[in-house]
Amino acid sequence: MTEEKQILLGEKHLPLNVKLKRTFAYLKPQLPRFITALALLILNVAFDVAMPVFISSACDNLKSNSLNLNFIIGLAVGYISVGAVNQIVLYIESMLLQKAGQSIVATMRLQVYSHIQNLSQSQLDKMPVGSLVTRVANYTASLSDLFTEVLVKVLKNILTVAGVYGMMLYISWQLSLVMLAFIAAVAAISFIFGKIIGAIFRKERQYISELNAYLNVNLSGMKLIHVFNRRQFKETEFVLKNENLRKARYKVVVAFGIYRPLITLIYILSIAATFYLGIGFGLNSAMLVAFYLYLSKFFNPIQNLADQLNNLQKAFTASERLFNLLDVEPQVRDCEGAEEVENFRGEIEFENVWFAYEGEDWILKDVSFKVNAGETCAFVGATGAGKSTVLALIVRNYDIAKGRILIDGRDIKTIKIKSLRRAVGQMLQDVFLFGGTLKSNLTLGGNFTDEEIQAACRYVNADGFIDEHPQGLDRELSERGENLSQGQRQLLSFARTVLHKPQILILDEATANIDTETEALIQESLEKMRNIGTMLVCAHRLSTVKNADKIIVMRNGVIAESGTHSELLALGGYYYDLYSLQSEKQ
Repeated sequence: MTEEKQILLGEKHLPLNVKLKRTFAYLKPQLPRFITALALLILNVAFDVAMPVFISSACDNLKSNSLNLNFIIGLAVGYISVGAVNQIVLYIESMLLQKAGQSIVATMRLQVYSHIQNLSQSQLDKMPVGSLVTRVANYTASLSDLFTEVLVKVLKNILTVAGVYGMMLYISWQLSLVMLAFIAAVAAISFIFGKIIGAIFRKERQYISELNAYLNVNLSGMKLIHVFNRRQFKETEFVLKNENLRKARYKVVVAFGIYRPLITLIYILSIAATFYLGIGFGLNSAMLVAFYLYLSKFFNPIQNLADQLNNLQKAFTASERLFNLLDVEPQVRDCEGAEEVENFRGEIEFENVWFAYEGEDWILKDVSFKVNAGETCAFVGATGAGKSTVLALIVRNYDIAKGRILIDGRDIKTIKIKSLRRAVGQMLQDVFLFGGTLKSNLTLGGNFTDEEIQAACRYVNADGFIDEHPQGLDRELSERGENLSQGQRQLLSFARTVLHKPQILILDEATANIDTETEALIQESLEKMRNIGTMLVCAHRLSTVKNADKIIVMRNGVIAESGTHSELLALGGYYYDLYSLQSEKQ
């Protein structure tokens, strides 16, 4: 697998120091909150470490001949007070971390989403939608846990281990040194466990992305699965992907199932060693109780560290896949010195354009043509001839390999992409509609009055089916507009384009798969839209482009013929054969 593909799929491994450096860069804006939380965390650990002292002192007083009840009561009040203050400190610390963590993750989520929007179409074609959804939603949630819980708990447990061990040294340095052997065993086991669990989590994240991508595609295509009765086949495919994820998660369970009992066994052995050796080292009962209490506080954080290691590995694996995505450099971007252009006359020219989606598998080969401002130019030819590619290149969905594309005599690479796409209205065969109302799908968040919306709908003959419904423009659409016919969706696409006032129009198979009645409305709409500006049309049905000012016939990535409908028929060439064939079928 190439490095580029690894990055696109989120599978390029990043060194730990790189992940740490890039992850902690997000902390800077929230540093005051984290510093305050850290100070409170240290106070919280200090209170935790101090708590066994109260119990040890009480035990020491209880075994003495002169029992001091007031002293015992004072210890109890002190114990309760310290515990209460500790909980207040813990609450403030948690609130600070949550606010800081959620702000960081919201920023990161926005950054990832914005980055995806800036990627070129060719890059998005290589990234499964489900994988992208997982990265924006799930992986940022994992990083939220990292900032709000995992890092804090890891730090707290480390400080607790250090503080408790200091108290153990104070009580008995000999016994504390013996405990180092148990600590070394825990450290060695944890290190090996971390290496194993890290590799498992990387695989688990990969399988989650693959499963989400599979679900996204197949749930969208469920109608086709039912039509061809392929439910059993698709279920078998799903079982394989589901099984991969199950096995990965089972390995996690097995790893923790071995790790936790080992740590517990070491803890039990350390307790036995404490009581067996403690007496030999001259510790009295109060000191033994204190050492035992500190020992439990010592091993609990270590066990907690193991649990947090799980979440830490998940977060770093998630960050790795997120950073992989952020490392993908957009292939199509504004060139240095690109300028805003407010108005286009609409003159379009291709000069010796070469283009391939992959390597040198050329889709367009040395293509040159010119469309004058205000003209309607149609591109016709067999499937795969390069018609749709020509239209996609004009708005820089992809960048060409060689040659130049000019609008009004200006190379499109010197025009800002936002400015270029704002001026070009695109109507495609597959009309995409979002969930929401008809109105929201027409405006797409733009600021338009109801009068402007209604005028656009009337202009393209979409007002008929809109006004027939009781809710009109407020009619709710199902997912992808499935409660509308193909023709109605296409008319909405026309109205949406007209509403946004383009200066150049692109129609890519916009009249395909339309019923005869709706086609008449659409043809009438197209005739009106020719008055808006330059229009480029890609069509299989030649009857729909007879009135074009110019027809360019594409064949195997080159221009075979060009001229008006009558001129091309008079040539008796490839266009004549295509038109005759379609006429016979009709």
